Amino acid sequence: MPSDRLTPARLRPRDVLHVGSAGLRNRPMRVVLSALGIAIGIATMIAVVGISASSKTQLLRQLDELGTNMLKVAPGEDLFNGGTAKLPEQAPGMISRIAGVEHVGATGDLKPTVRRSEKIPESDTGGLAVKAAGEDLLKALRGTVGVGTWLNDANGRYPSVVLGNVAAERLGITTPGQQVLIGKRYFTVIGILDPLPLAPEIERSALVGWKAASTLLDFDGHPTQIYERSSDASVDTVHKLLARTAAPENPQNVKVSSPSAALQAKAATEGAFDNLLLGLGGVALLVGGVGVANTMIISVLERRHEIGLRRSLGATRGQIRIQFVTESLLLSGLGGLAGVVLGSAATYVFAVSGGMPWVVPPWAVGGGFAATLLIGSVAGLYPAVRAARLSPTLALQAG
Repeated sequence: MPSDRLTPARLRPRDVLHVGSAGLRNRPMRVVLSALGIAIGIATMIAVVGISASSKTQLLRQLDELGTNMLKVAPGEDLFNGGTAKLPEQAPGMISRIAGVEHVGATGDLKPTVRRSEKIPESDTGGLAVKAAGEDLLKALRGTVGVGTWLNDANGRYPSVVLGNVAAERLGITTPGQQVLIGKRYFTVIGILDPLPLAPEIERSALVGWKAASTLLDFDGHPTQIYERSSDASVDTVHKLLARTAAPENPQNVKVSSPSAALQAKAATEGAFDNLLLGLGGVALLVGGVGVANTMIISVLERRHEIGLRRSLGATRGQIRIQFVTESLLLSGLGGLAGVVLGSAATYVFAVSGGMPWVVPPWAVGGGFAATLLIGSVAGLYPAVRAARLSPTLALQAG
């Protein structure tokens, strides 16, 4: 026996999409303004994560090029006599005999300061240092000379100097052949180094040949820094032997460190400051969600006549709810899509301008877009429930 009860027609996905987008099509300016808040929040989050990932990738790539097989030997505190200990003059040569060691370079701190001319006060050092440098220093650091030449046995005994890139910039030296005042004597600049991320102290130094430092600047011959480069397989073994080899009589007065560890730690903590920016992006996203909710509530109030007419024609409360939830999802989705594009574009501009690889983690894009859909669902839930509860008769009367 056939039933007299009417069964409402089911909405197919295409129908849900059609009725859900009706409100967006009729109010384009409101859609743009409402989606803007979502877009700003997602763009901020994508850009923060993307810029951090690009910087970290660049840092790790640089670390791979520089290698993690360089160790630095320096004098520590003299536990018995107090003050700073001294490394033996023969320390670089003794370290070079360790199996697995490939290059050893040394520097020695000098008392004189470096200035552009005698018109600059001697106390105004600009944070620059003067160091004696061994010929193999550049090989141990895997450094390169940007312009000019490096110290060798011929020029290293005369008043010639090689400047780190920071030192050259602060002294206003751009080309070899110019002179700088070291102590009370002018030295001719023969080269300017490229940046040395593993040895920032060299970047801020004026480097004089070992022999010239001894004869012209009263250098005592004791190295204050030794840079050792070994094969990757030998790093751990060499690390254990360095202190005892550099100062056999007082190995406790020797400090051994890995300059690359600082870069590795920096890469590991690259995103520490980004948490604040991500929080700001989350706040912007939350504000955008409130804007979507406000837009949907206004939309329900303005479309009560439409809601009443649909209910009178047989639409169920569930169909009304899904209509407005879908509209909220579409609105948030448009904002999220725009935010992903804007955030990725901002990351690209930053990476290209800084000479870094462009990296936007897929999880950031997926997570950001999923967050917009979640915001859209929550923002549209209350307006959808409110719309579904409207009485068809009262809604038509209000229209």
